[in-house]
Amino acid sequence: MRTLMLAFALAATGAVHAQQPEKRDVHIAVGGKVALYYLPLTLTERLGYFKDEGLNVRISDFPGGTRSLEAVVGGSADVVAGAYEHTINMQSRKQHFQAFVLTGAAPQITVAISSKLAGKYHSPKDLKGLKVGVSAPGSSTNMVINYVLAQGGLKPTDVAIIGIGTGGATVIAAVDQGKVDVISQTDPAVTMLEKANKVKVIAETRTPEGTAKLFGGPMPAASLYAPLDFVKKNPNTVQALTNATVRTLKWMQDASPQQILETVPEEYLLGDKALYLFAFNNVRTAYSKDGYFPEAGAKTTLKALASFNPNIKPAEINLGETYTNEYVKRAHAKLDKKK
Repeated sequence: MRTLMLAFALAATGAVHAQQPEKRDVHIAVGGKVALYYLPLTLTERLGYFKDEGLNVRISDFPGGTRSLEAVVGGSADVVAGAYEHTINMQSRKQHFQAFVLTGAAPQITVAISSKLAGKYHSPKDLKGLKVGVSAPGSSTNMVINYVLAQGGLKPTDVAIIGIGTGGATVIAAVDQGKVDVISQTDPAVTMLEKANKVKVIAETRTPEGTAKLFGGPMPAASLYAPLDFVKKNPNTVQALTNATVRTLKWMQDASPQQILETVPEEYLLGDKALYLFAFNNVRTAYSKDGYFPEAGAKTTLKALASFNPNIKPAEINLGETYTNEYVKRAHAKLDKKK
């Protein structure tokens, strides 16, 4: 009897330990943390949800999504907070990444032309020869402008792509100083320029509706993704990251504007709380409500990428490997148990 009780005790202990994160210290690389695109990541950090899951998360900020991806490829970071589409891009280069929780149901990226040139713009073909400011070459903002160019029969090489980061001050300065004629950027920077009548919006994915209008379907955006090997070797760590993120997405559903302001770092507000809230309300429906990746969205993303990137051949891409909903499913089960 004593032996049996000991066996049960050991089994129970093993079950507890099995749920512990394999890697408590996790380094997340992000491209433009101040942008509203990454608000769920900032909130998860500030609300202490990563710590609640037993994780010590360090977040490093880079000028754009490609730079944060490079940090993980180079081994200096573990996980990317970035656009889902990079998992497809990387698979086309024989490097396997998997996204495991979605925070952005729409890209939140807006393409706008300088008000000085707006009178000459009638369709995407009029963008030929112009200077376009993106967060970083190869980033999600670059992908959106490439897609818009394709609608006008243009190639990515028909414009000059210039990396200007995502910080509100740097983006606004690039427009004010004439360094760029067009921007493909996230909020709050675009809203600030728009309200000041410095740019005219020509395409937007701030909402699921705007996204469907541009891409013809849902387009998964911000997510947490990592090398497939990392996901397989650290399932409990990935689960902990997902649990914390899904908890934040649920918190955001009921959070008041005041709660958002109180949680976001003061410097992110760019000295104008009212304008930040206006920008937040512009993109509020762009956040995922539950963290799940829609299958239709993965297909839309592949189709969009293939429309301007000849290296991406849909028949050769295994979409099922680029994302998983298993961790999100378990995160919801955990939250439901607490109710």
